[in-house]
Amino acid sequence: MYKILEKRLALSAKGAKDFVKGVFFTTLLDIALMLPAVFIFLFLEDYLRPILNPSETIANGLWYYIILGIVFMLIMWVIALFQYKSNYTKIYDESANRRISLAEKLRILPLAFFGEKNLSDLTSTIMEDSTELEHTFSHAVPQLFASIISLVLIATGLFFYNWQLSLALFWVVPFAAAVILLSKKMLHKANQIHYHKKRDVTEHIQEGLDTIQEIKSYNQENSYLSELNKKLNIYEKQLTRGELLAGTLVNSSQSLLKLGIASVIIIGARLLSAGSIDLFIYLIFLMVASRIYEPVNEVFNNLAALFYLDIRIKRMNEMQALPIQQGKTEFKPENYDIVFDNVDFSYEEGKQVLQEVSFTAKQGEITALISPSGGGKSTSAKLAARFWDVNSGTIRLGKQDISKIDPEALLKNYAVVFQDVVLFNTSIMENIRIGKRNATDEEVMRVAKLAQCDEFVSQMPDGYQTIIGENGETLSGGERQRISIARALLKDAPIVLLDEATASLDVENETKIQAGISELIRDKTVLIIAHRMRTVANVDKIVVLENGKVVESGNPEVLKKQNGVFAKMVERQKHKKESS
Repeated sequence: MYKILEKRLALSAKGAKDFVKGVFFTTLLDIALMLPAVFIFLFLEDYLRPILNPSETIANGLWYYIILGIVFMLIMWVIALFQYKSNYTKIYDESANRRISLAEKLRILPLAFFGEKNLSDLTSTIMEDSTELEHTFSHAVPQLFASIISLVLIATGLFFYNWQLSLALFWVVPFAAAVILLSKKMLHKANQIHYHKKRDVTEHIQEGLDTIQEIKSYNQENSYLSELNKKLNIYEKQLTRGELLAGTLVNSSQSLLKLGIASVIIIGARLLSAGSIDLFIYLIFLMVASRIYEPVNEVFNNLAALFYLDIRIKRMNEMQALPIQQGKTEFKPENYDIVFDNVDFSYEEGKQVLQEVSFTAKQGEITALISPSGGGKSTSAKLAARFWDVNSGTIRLGKQDISKIDPEALLKNYAVVFQDVVLFNTSIMENIRIGKRNATDEEVMRVAKLAQCDEFVSQMPDGYQTIIGENGETLSGGERQRISIARALLKDAPIVLLDEATASLDVENETKIQAGISELIRDKTVLIIAHRMRTVANVDKIVVLENGKVVESGNPEVLKKQNGVFAKMVERQKHKKESS
């Protein structure tokens, strides 16, 4: 049963057990809330029957009922206390664990996954979907199960007491439930459309925040806002349509339930006139009829909420089912040579990116990957760090297949400097310390000087403790890049991947950064993704890729003399520079 709950409601193993406890105590509370009705029943039976039948006497005095009332109140209070702890407290704990579990799942997913997913999509799943689950599970789902169980128990007791009036009371329930259950597919479709339209709005807002500079630069504010208003209107209409549909169905079901009260009045009057029941039983069932449909209404409301939750639960289960990269966590390579052996790779079926790629990047040498745009150089470099897994062939590090090594264990050996630097809204000191979390301030400042950061940091009001804003918004491109190199220097990994760290910088900044890079790559296995031919003039080896295949490989001077792809690329850039 626990496994079914885990899958159906996207719960952890502990969450499923806590959920069952929550349902149990909520059921007890629903039954306990009938104690006032029981109290009135006992009181009326003791005091009303003697009035209706003078031959009977009052069995219990007033103090008996005062004490009984206090006992019933204590019972309800104790059960409510347990229900609150088992329901709300445990469900909020489960919600926290769900967020942590999702974050942990994201942590161990292939890095390539994040290049394929929209940021707002992931954020909505972790925050919004988790919040909706938290709210619904604390206020609706346990109550749904508890209401059904308590209703069945109460109905069973009433049928034993008087089956004719009980039948008159409950015949409407299956018909009202059928209205909700038979329209499940319709509700699910409406909820799905509403969910995706809402996601469209959040993605459009996220896109606007990410591209605000381009929007303003090209005077596209009106166009952007017009498109946003259009998406908001569509979402609003779909939300209204969905709410009307759910409200109409739930209210229709609740209206059907009212026929039960009329049935009890008519059937009860007939049985009373025939002498089959006395006035006391008739009054008791009328009183029950006025209260019994409230938990039924709760069932219908919560059932509709659960249908809406299905989409979010499915999304959670999809996230948890995503394949992860695994491997051995103990990794001690013989050396740090990177070997590509007949590697094939494609991002999706039918779109081959690399075909039978083979080359070796040796320890102590600088190997440059160059190609025309879309040739596969960036993909090859990321495959070398197991951002993706290859379709066929092998990539070995120190004679070990990297697909058999845990990504975290593998990446401890890599320092990566991307062209697009990501910085955090914290101090320069902490941004550099990402390279080595336990580094001392002295170690951080040493690598900062090597990366030429000290020059601009010394001019800042708080030095290395200066907060640099979101993604380093207070820094220039060259300053951000120098911080990235300082990180890599601090990590001091034996393998360095450089995604043309200086391609977008001016000559002055490039010269400063090259000094840091020279220190970074000393005696390392270095793989450079090159766009500028002058960058590779002094490398040890060049691997030229074209249409996903290795077409040339060797020393720069040798390749120039071959008059092949590399020589033509050098010549093109030379002419382009002269013409500019």
